[in-house]
Amino acid sequence: MARRRGGLGEAVNDVAGAVRRPPLRIGVIAAALTGLLLLLCCTGGTAAFFLTGLGGDEAKDGDDLAALGCGPVRPVNLTGDLPRFSEYGDAQIRNAAIIIKVGQDMGVPSRGWVIALATAMQESALRNLANSGVPASLALPHEGVGADHDSLGLFQQRPGWGSVAERLNPAYAARKFYEKLVGVQGWQRLPLTAVAQRVQISAYPDAYAKHEELASRIVNALSGGAARTVEINGKAVCDAAEQGQIAASGWTAPISGNVGSGFRTTSRPGHDGVDIGAAKGTDIRAAATGRVLVAKCDPDKRGRESCNVDGFPGKGGCGWFVDLLHAGGYITRYCHMVVQPRVHKGQMVTAGEVIGQVGSSGNSSGPHLHFEVHQRSDRSASGAVNPVPFMRDRGAPLRRPA
Repeated sequence: MARRRGGLGEAVNDVAGAVRRPPLRIGVIAAALTGLLLLLCCTGGTAAFFLTGLGGDEAKDGDDLAALGCGPVRPVNLTGDLPRFSEYGDAQIRNAAIIIKVGQDMGVPSRGWVIALATAMQESALRNLANSGVPASLALPHEGVGADHDSLGLFQQRPGWGSVAERLNPAYAARKFYEKLVGVQGWQRLPLTAVAQRVQISAYPDAYAKHEELASRIVNALSGGAARTVEINGKAVCDAAEQGQIAASGWTAPISGNVGSGFRTTSRPGHDGVDIGAAKGTDIRAAATGRVLVAKCDPDKRGRESCNVDGFPGKGGCGWFVDLLHAGGYITRYCHMVVQPRVHKGQMVTAGEVIGQVGSSGNSSGPHLHFEVHQRSDRSASGAVNPVPFMRDRGAPLRRPA
């Protein structure tokens, strides 16, 4: 079978920022709903899944809901108001809810919901697309018209996935995606891009990762913080992604340990990260899948590259350190490694992969990991954000002393 293009996607780098898409026009939504009513008359129960109200005036802001604490995973309710996101219209969020609900009903762990959403975001912008080259699809309810080979629906599935009517049924399309997803060996630990590519066989395999951040926020808002959970012994556990466990969001804590010196404290206003105590030689893990920007010895104040010995306060420099660039333009930094990092510039690493060991090189008073998070692909101090709330929101919290 010939390789197909990735839906509406274009060749983009896997660390590009999320693409904002305009909401559907009211006329398109109205036409789709009219078609849905006709389909219900003719096909019965298969169409009933679609007939849920669009978000009304009472719909809450999705980002506000996504920021709430993680509790028991909440089943998605398709019959009431759904939260709103500026990136998508009400009908698109309704499609996202259907995708998550199907995953819940099938018992797929929440990491799968994030992968499925990110895939549909890339393939169709969460629109149920007919195809100008498939005339039969134009007579069925749809939310736009594509022209990618003979691909249809939210996941732009080709004829091997089902009939025209089946591929234009969001619930059916999501179920077929999940059935293939869970057949990918080790899918919960693989990068989102790798899993989506094995399911979709896209011509643009790197395009999916840029949607992971927003997909996680939507999952959190619709299902009670599920993107912050880790699957442990068959149960979704909140805020427990460490020691190589990967949260559904795709993030994990770089080491297990307590945060000592915090982010830009009164006594250290220029401290652009946090210090996490750990024994020398403790493995340091990549907090998320990404590309190595830097892996080297940081010179001290006198310009010396003396990282193979323990440092001291006032020496200056980060010692042996690594910077990783992640999807969404986030950068993480790992300082004071005991020896040269295990990774090299340009290398792709996966979430939870060991990239080095804790040490005390550079400007350091003892073994610990200095950990930073930056946004907007900005490695400077102006791009730094507090890692504690950032990692907590992704289900990989950095511990605070008891």
